[in-house]
Amino acid sequence: MSSTSPSTRSRSLALASAAVLSLTALAGLTACGTSSDGGDGGDSAPGGKVKLAVNGRPPTTQAFERELFDKHVRQFEQANPDIDIVPHEGFMDPKTFNAKLAGGKLEDVFYVYFTDTRGLIAKKQAADITDYIKDMPHRGDVQDGLMKVFQDDRARQYGLPTANYSMGLLYNRALFEKAGLDPDKPPRTWAEVRAAARRIARLGDNTAGYADFSKNNQGGWHFTAELYSRGGRMATEHDGKWKAAFNSAAGKATLQDLHDMRWKDGSMGSKQLLQAEDVQRMMGSGKLGMYVSAADNITVIAKQFGGAYRDYGLAPVPDAKATLIGGEGYMVNPKSSPKKIKAAVKWLQWKFLDPDLVERNIKDNLEAKLPVGLPMPPTPDIWKGSVRDRVEKAKRTYANVPVGNYQSFMDAAPRVPGLIEPPEAQQVYAALDNAMQAVLTDKDADIDALLTAAENKVDQIYSAL
Repeated sequence: MSSTSPSTRSRSLALASAAVLSLTALAGLTACGTSSDGGDGGDSAPGGKVKLAVNGRPPTTQAFERELFDKHVRQFEQANPDIDIVPHEGFMDPKTFNAKLAGGKLEDVFYVYFTDTRGLIAKKQAADITDYIKDMPHRGDVQDGLMKVFQDDRARQYGLPTANYSMGLLYNRALFEKAGLDPDKPPRTWAEVRAAARRIARLGDNTAGYADFSKNNQGGWHFTAELYSRGGRMATEHDGKWKAAFNSAAGKATLQDLHDMRWKDGSMGSKQLLQAEDVQRMMGSGKLGMYVSAADNITVIAKQFGGAYRDYGLAPVPDAKATLIGGEGYMVNPKSSPKKIKAAVKWLQWKFLDPDLVERNIKDNLEAKLPVGLPMPPTPDIWKGSVRDRVEKAKRTYANVPVGNYQSFMDAAPRVPGLIEPPEAQQVYAALDNAMQAVLTDKDADIDALLTAAENKVDQIYSAL
């Protein structure tokens, strides 16, 4: 989201951006670096240094990213001569994680998606770092909600967030103008989305006002985002047991609006069973007005599907009662010694949670002719207060894309509650794909029956936990 297909695991970053789909291949790679040791391969490197194996190193196919990562390793080691960073390619792969941990091959510091943290903490598969971050620089400047993703029910900390995304309404400013809509005043509610979609569809020439995903688990993923925006919830927990909660007024409204835009308004076009690449292509060709998306889709549309950054805007999700968030961070091997945990926290803060480094990253991205100014890395929206203001100011100063096109999204971000994906997200999404497909392909779809059937499937999934 960056970042794999949703059918393999809960990685919405992967769905949100084809640019990050390349990360999928990393999951199965063996560690690459100067050492093949895992997390318990000993504390010391030559010279009495603390040896710290970290994953997340980009592959050689991502030349700029790898060069930047390696430069950071060198700079960190120069600033911390008592720590030896041993970089490994790859990320945390659920299929091999348990074996690597048991066999002593898991890195000391490993990458995780937000959806992984709950299970790892419950299984005691990550180190408690609470006492090691009390004096961490900028600890109080990271958004509280993101820190909580890595906490247990006693507020003990088991990892640190390093990047996140939230969903918004991506829209084509050029089509808004052609349809007589004000591109600086995007829809704020689902009723306004529907009205704008009708006007855009009237432009003809196979132009769709609105589009949505409905297959390969992406339908269920988007249903979740749209449900959250209306104030609904996918699941609720009671005494440690989960139960489906989407068969609600908000769930029905989500499907009903899609059904009515498709069949009553004719504003979604006739081609359905779409997924991310299809919709991105439609947007890049100038044939689509709006869809729910994270900011990284803008880069994909511009780089892979012929779009121009100036033509796209990003607004808060309609109704904005909550938004689906996802992201990534790092946790520490539970077998790590106190020395390694201390070194791990120092590395993570220096590499990811230092606003000075964010500003340096901006300049590196500019030199590489990469976009600066979108609500995504190199200026991740993980900060709060004065540090967030500082990062946003730097982004505006160095932007090479039209920052104003995304300002309404950024202005609303601190006020819109963020909700992570439901437990067993991919199985849940698969159960909702059918409902999304039905309302978009069957004029006579029975929404109540579809939601009840999906609810029964999801409750079976949760009862097996």
